[in-house]
Amino acid sequence: MARRNRWLPDQHGAWAMLVVPFAAGVFLGTPRRVHLPLLAAWLLGYMATYHAQQWLRLHRISRNPRAPRRHVRPALVFSAAFAALGLPLALLNPWLLVACAAAAPFIALNTWYAWRNKERALLNGLLAVVPACGMLLVTLHLGGGSWSAGRGPALACLLYFAGTVPYVKTMIRERDSRGYYRGSVGYHALALGAAALLSPWLALPFAAYLVRAVVLPGRGVKVPVVGAIEVMGSAALLATLLLAF
Repeated sequence: MARRNRWLPDQHGAWAMLVVPFAAGVFLGTPRRVHLPLLAAWLLGYMATYHAQQWLRLHRISRNPRAPRRHVRPALVFSAAFAALGLPLALLNPWLLVACAAAAPFIALNTWYAWRNKERALLNGLLAVVPACGMLLVTLHLGGGSWSAGRGPALACLLYFAGTVPYVKTMIRERDSRGYYRGSVGYHALALGAAALLSPWLALPFAAYLVRAVVLPGRGVKVPVVGAIEVMGSAALLATLLLAF
């Protein structure tokens, strides 16, 4: 169990962000067998990147040489597995290389933040949201859907997951910051209006997101409960996307 915990990233909030846009694209289009190896490659690529970034961060700041070293093997194993799945997919679908190139600047900036030991920076979190939500366009297109059909759902994902970044900070690390609280509430109010323009159905979950951003900070909600609420919010988003689009 301890070894597995060292290999799996502990950024629990990232998993919903990785899976929900991916799944939305799959089911808004036509699910195909090729989506399964793509999902595996997507998750393996995330885990490889995570460990590589942790190695960079700890190699720079830690006085204990064993600290960065424990990320080497997971990074190499996950990278090799990613290549084994990703290269055949790219050969069969060369346009996936364009998608990778589009995501590369965001991953590079996330890596820079990790190297600077500023992974918790607000901008770093927002940068990570973009390629994750962009996967909706990739999986939709792989299932025969058009790029234009994916714009609305991808924007809805971007609105939601970008909002989770300041909101979660108001619940944990910045729970005493009035500036973060006002910024989070203001963002969610604007996101509600923008989501309603994409589809009236989206006003329902986004209204709930606004309420939780207003009401929950400062009430001493425990971290596991915060995570459970976000899982429910992600599930509500996925269900609404499939209904609305």
